[in-house]
Amino acid sequence: MTTSVLRTADAWWVCTPTGAAKLTTTATTTAELLADRAAITAAGAATDTVPVDSLALVSPVTTPCRVVALATNYLSHIRDTGLDPDTVACTFFRKASGSISGPYDDVIKPSHVRLLDYELEIGLVFDRPMPVGTTVTADTLADYVAGLVVTNDISARDIQLPKGQYFESKSYPTFTPVGPALVLVDTDELRRFTDLRLRLWVNGELRQNMTAADMLYRPVEALQTLTGFQRLDPGDLLLTGTPVGTAISAPTKPVQVIASVLPPAVKWKSFLDSQARNPKYLHDGDVVQATVATDDGAIDLGTQRTVVRYADEQPPAAARHTVAASGSAPS
Repeated sequence: MTTSVLRTADAWWVCTPTGAAKLTTTATTTAELLADRAAITAAGAATDTVPVDSLALVSPVTTPCRVVALATNYLSHIRDTGLDPDTVACTFFRKASGSISGPYDDVIKPSHVRLLDYELEIGLVFDRPMPVGTTVTADTLADYVAGLVVTNDISARDIQLPKGQYFESKSYPTFTPVGPALVLVDTDELRRFTDLRLRLWVNGELRQNMTAADMLYRPVEALQTLTGFQRLDPGDLLLTGTPVGTAISAPTKPVQVIASVLPPAVKWKSFLDSQARNPKYLHDGDVVQATVATDDGAIDLGTQRTVVRYADEQPPAAARHTVAASGSAPS
């Protein structure tokens, strides 16, 4: 059975059948908490609880930490971007951990960004050091992966594509909402990873709906590649890719052929102007809800709810919502 760990500004909590139980621990970071399994176990058996929806939850992944992400890793997304899955390598990029925000925090669009997009992803959180050269197998995966989180890889497409700049376009503050829960899993639960269904709505419209079975490079293969050159430590976060349904989509083949002969400045201006007419990009006031769970509910990472705000149009902090770590997604 999974264990869902929650975090507020001053405490850690564990979800129980009667509510959230506060942990007795000195841990202040995710890495420290994962090392204090006795406190997690004790809280799971506690009877002194509070309603989960009374808690103002923040990201269960603390910062600073490494945030690494897999690029174009779902077959449906690869094909939607006009690529051939047979030619796509296992590719990674980094995000600044300063981009991590809570599961109900506003997503703030910088004033110079025109094309704000979403990418629902499953995040892996680690609890053992993985030096370069670490061998990861299906049998040892649970030795390194402590748990799973809902993440949203918010992306400024007009920065990412013309500049080829993944780090900048995905690292602005609030561009990685995480949580609500860090769901601790064991070997058997990790074997059900591909049963996890990712669903994301914008203003109640279902945009993404796919299971992790659509993933090209699954956790074992991805980590085996990543640890060939990158060390990972307890509390670090790996985003594993997003399925089809993001706002951006590849131009048609004839348009791609025409664009290939245009000067770069002309090509990108034309592309960005056409994308600016795409209504699926995020706008001020849009409500993004995202959830990851198996269809039978045996593994449930909870539901994220964020509101998009333009940098110069934020409401007072008191007007922002605090909602529960689990509950019904839009029908």
